[in-house]
Amino acid sequence: MTHRRITKRKAVVAGAAATGVIAAAILLPNANASQTGPGSETVVPQKMTAASAARLAKKLGDQLGNAYGGAYYDAGKQQLIINVVGDDNDIDVQVARAGAVPREVRNSTAALKSAARTLTSRATIPGTAWAVDPRTNQVLVTADRTVTGDRWERLETTVKSLGDGVARIQKSKGEFKPFADGGDAIFGGGARCSLGFNVTTQQGQRGFLTAGHCGVAAERWTDENGAQLGTVQAATFPGEGDFALVTYDDPGADAADVVDVGGGQKVPIRGAAEAAVGQQVFRMGSTTGLRDGQVTGLNATVNYPEGTVTGLIQTTVCAEPGDSGGALFTRDGAAIGLTSGGSGNCDVGGETFFQPVTTALAAVGARLP
Repeated sequence: MTHRRITKRKAVVAGAAATGVIAAAILLPNANASQTGPGSETVVPQKMTAASAARLAKKLGDQLGNAYGGAYYDAGKQQLIINVVGDDNDIDVQVARAGAVPREVRNSTAALKSAARTLTSRATIPGTAWAVDPRTNQVLVTADRTVTGDRWERLETTVKSLGDGVARIQKSKGEFKPFADGGDAIFGGGARCSLGFNVTTQQGQRGFLTAGHCGVAAERWTDENGAQLGTVQAATFPGEGDFALVTYDDPGADAADVVDVGGGQKVPIRGAAEAAVGQQVFRMGSTTGLRDGQVTGLNATVNYPEGTVTGLIQTTVCAEPGDSGGALFTRDGAAIGLTSGGSGNCDVGGETFFQPVTTALAAVGARLP
């Protein structure tokens, strides 16, 4: 069988629907946009990109210790908001001088992480998920429609035991599951998924990242015409992530570092970046094309029927079966995540979770441009 060149296949992403083409029109004109700070006054909040906000949040989080209560990105104002526990004016000044906006809150990051550990030990129930929401300074616990009866009571009791204002529960109309049943991008073992990002391994081979639950479903993957694409080299699911590395069987595969967003438009991928709560992100998948939304939580734990997955990104971006493994990226071409799963669909919405690309690259020993 003759291998098709990667630029001719549809495995990068399938043709986008009409909504995807519209989203591409919004995305592409500003693909190289960037922002700069407003001036030299260090006490004035600086305008920054989501990527620079994520880097500054990590730095300040390390510096503030127990006074740190998380951070989020105000996309409208292009500012970083730092949650500060207590009313220590010196810390507020420190945050302001760094270019961020201090905000007084009740719960420290350490306290919220402790609450999440309690949920893990007492309420690991299929159909539940939780992540720290820095905008409310709480752990947001989500239960899908399958969590009823004794399981709901157990979850509710655990949340109440955490104390007032530490966590809250929301109900999802859908059902948490990996998005691996549909689409027409890459095929293996009866599963249908989406290709995420092309990468280069430590050995210099070309390959791509996709969802781990796709990688454990089949070792060999083909395109929609049955032509062999590649072989799984590593896959994690469930557990500490949902990612897989597939290397191309054709050593000469023309695997471009782009995401095809439909309508003949492609977004160059310039590297990987950490997600920031509040930032706008775009997802491309083989079923629903190009969609956008906002990051709502980091280090999320999701209890799928197949098992628990930790360390995910929670977003408002919709997804459907077949979108699994698809690329989550920013307007300026930073690779953020790989589609894992969630609830709902692109008609009613829902919660969707993504594997951070930075973690996946480190685990499999691969790199982006």
